[in-house]
Amino acid sequence: MRRSLIMGNWKLNGSLSMLAEFITSLSDQIDALKMCDIAIAPPAVYLHDAKKQLKNDRISLAAQNVDFNTGGAFTGELSPQMLKEVGAKYVIIGHSERRSYHQETNEGIAKKFALLKETGLIPVLCIGESETENAQGLTQTICAKQLDAILEKCGPDAFKNSVIAYEPIWAIGTGKAATASEAQKVHAFIRQHVSKGKDEIAETVIIQYGGSVNASNADEFFAEKDIDGALVGGASLKVNDFLKIAQSAVAAKTF
Repeated sequence: MRRSLIMGNWKLNGSLSMLAEFITSLSDQIDALKMCDIAIAPPAVYLHDAKKQLKNDRISLAAQNVDFNTGGAFTGELSPQMLKEVGAKYVIIGHSERRSYHQETNEGIAKKFALLKETGLIPVLCIGESETENAQGLTQTICAKQLDAILEKCGPDAFKNSVIAYEPIWAIGTGKAATASEAQKVHAFIRQHVSKGKDEIAETVIIQYGGSVNASNADEFFAEKDIDGALVGGASLKVNDFLKIAQSAVAAKTF
């Protein structure tokens, strides 16, 4: 049975005071969210402080990025083992902002994915198409290409105990979201594509939706069969909005 995963990606936002207030408020409400998993991804400099403040193991930590090297002369980078040591459970990779602003390739992302699996961390692989690609009917083609880079590197069992986040690039931070039915079609395609004949993997892989998810539209997404929670951007910066999204996941049907 899949559990919804609600993860807040803070991106380049936050402060120590915000972190403390957020964790306190979230911890006070966590007992009401037993039917879904919760994680927050503050900037990496705050992960250690977050781990010290967390009193409830129901709230997990995620890192926003990782290097595909384990050590060496790579100024400014962080290895999987470093992130694990400071308390990260999940690591977001392949986000469109990393692909666009830092020219990350499918091959490089696949290296990160493989190293995270070796380290015992859970990769959260972001995939998705641009507005132009969507208009040209290339959504499935683009998503398949991004998924195949992982499958080719890591083999048919790659997505066991992993997370995929479908984030149409045109919906990230724009206020525009895919309709729930549009997202469901893509999620169903993703689930079928990664199975490679292994039904257990297809049925258990968590596939989140991301792209302007908020407290007002979350119910619609979580009602769909193949949408297992959300990778939340801007709405994760306000704890009350984040809680409302999590509450929507709890209220949705379980599978």
